[in-house]
Amino acid sequence: MVLIHLKNSDTDQFLAQVSYKDSNDVVIEKLVKVWNMRLRIGRLCDAATGLAEYGPAKPEKERGLDDIQELADEDAKKHGESVPERTRNEHYVMDPSGSRTGNRCRPDLADVIKKTCEDARAAISKNQVAAKVPLEMDTLKEKIENIRGAVMICYPQGLPPYDPVRLELEEDESEVAGAAAQQIIDLDDATLWWAGKELPRGKLLGDRTGRNEKTKIVAKLVKKGAGPPAREPAVTEDERKAMMAHYFKKQEEYKKMAEDDEDDYTTSSWANPKALKSSLIGGSSGVAFRPGGRRL
Repeated sequence: MVLIHLKNSDTDQFLAQVSYKDSNDVVIEKLVKVWNMRLRIGRLCDAATGLAEYGPAKPEKERGLDDIQELADEDAKKHGESVPERTRNEHYVMDPSGSRTGNRCRPDLADVIKKTCEDARAAISKNQVAAKVPLEMDTLKEKIENIRGAVMICYPQGLPPYDPVRLELEEDESEVAGAAAQQIIDLDDATLWWAGKELPRGKLLGDRTGRNEKTKIVAKLVKKGAGPPAREPAVTEDERKAMMAHYFKKQEEYKKMAEDDEDDYTTSSWANPKALKSSLIGGSSGVAFRPGGRRL
């Protein structure tokens, strides 16, 4: 199988296996699905972690810090206004963002959600590239189902329809907004680039990469009309840091040598004027060839 290292940045990267016999349309479709599924799992893990820590989400119009809402409710009661009853369970923890009720589930059950999310994050981590583990849709779907099961254990009565966890589990991408929506790639607008050239739709992958299933390429997904992506740097970040450290070390050595004006180097073996003669005759300095003779 051809191994595609899809790398749009140091954090957004994963491995995928395809065949050189596949058309570029099939390859692009697979990469786009895995790309968007990784984003979905990331959003779901963030939302599920918030659910485990601070409970279900509040309605849009009721979001705000609980202590400020309490003051507002007391002021409203003084003026004879009716206020909604706000109940708190025994595991209540105020959400510092004010977007969740704070009525979380039991801590031990909340830990189940967190551990499940940690496992899902590990599956989409860039460390999978170093471990040479390609991503498959079946694996990603399994991680989502594991989170679904953990959420159902903690909240068997279900979540409100506006909760981000429920929206992600129902795969409602229309609710995704902001920077997260900008990262989603539409299949019709996706283009695949390798070696500075776009892989044209309607052609086979092997037409560009060759007919070898052991090929590995580093490719990028970009939206149509965005132009060619930036080329990969000649050296990696780790290599660049190592080169800079080596250069700094050499600079320090040269600086130390320039400041050293002492003549203590004369005691070094390489500064001995008789070193060549000693090496030619095979003897060492200080050896006498006859009693009372002059030492060499």
